[in-house]
Amino acid sequence: MELRQLRYFAKLVECGSMGRAATELGIVTSALSQQISRLEGELATRLLVRTSTGVVPTDAGLAFLRQAQLALRHADDAAQAARQSRLSGHVSVGLAPTTASVLAVPFMRAMQARYPDVRVQLVESLSGHLATMLNARQLDLAVVFHTETARRWSVLPLLDERLFLIARPDQPGLPTGDLARLRDLAGVPLLLPSGSHGLRALVNTGFARLRLAPTIAAEVDGLTVLMELVREGIGATIQPGAAAVRLHGEPLGLWRIADRQLKRANLLASLSDDELSPAALAVRVLLAQTVAELVRDGHWPGASLHKA
Repeated sequence: MELRQLRYFAKLVECGSMGRAATELGIVTSALSQQISRLEGELATRLLVRTSTGVVPTDAGLAFLRQAQLALRHADDAAQAARQSRLSGHVSVGLAPTTASVLAVPFMRAMQARYPDVRVQLVESLSGHLATMLNARQLDLAVVFHTETARRWSVLPLLDERLFLIARPDQPGLPTGDLARLRDLAGVPLLLPSGSHGLRALVNTGFARLRLAPTIAAEVDGLTVLMELVREGIGATIQPGAAAVRLHGEPLGLWRIADRQLKRANLLASLSDDELSPAALAVRVLLAQTVAELVRDGHWPGASLHKA
């Protein structure tokens, strides 16, 4: 039994004429007659009596009509609810601290506007920890900086970030212009993340190319504490441009690292598409769109969109 058979039957009873019902339904009379005969065959009972002036329902037909009309109303209500319903569910998103500095608020605003019924769990942690959580299925998606540990991830390159030297203006050994070169920073005491952090590996590689080693004042794996130490003059730091978003009103200097190879890729990694819910798939698209808008509008310092 099909919904269209119920609609055909209800229309036929309403019109009382095979020809008129077929016209309103937009089908030929023979097709309508065939569907009604098939319906009666499935029910093993006569629903209509053919007369010289048209058709009239039998007692069984009248009983069936009431239930058919109810079923059609329910089907129409279900279709309407599906069209009007808003995406819902729970999605967990991981961001590194520097990424969260520039992305978290605009992304959450976009979520409220586009998907108010989707509940987001926002996790701020180091990129390596986010990768571990993805592999453990504790996150649906995350912005990370490398994919060496990925197993069945879906990976979308988002952008590349240039790095900046951030320090108090009275810090000894700072550049005199707007640019900083690694070879001139070897003697500057630096506050950097520990060796397991991707940013530290990137900085170490940059110095190693010059056959130099950075002067490490301290290793700090928390961005908030690290920046506080920079404010106190304990040392300078090298961070992506996203970290500079938190510098509004701060008495700190900012110098772009001139070494062109010193840049960090941002990747949107997620569980494989077949493991993501419809809500997570939609959030992944919105997150990428928010990133693109921030970069194009100049709100992500030192960032350029990835070129496919």
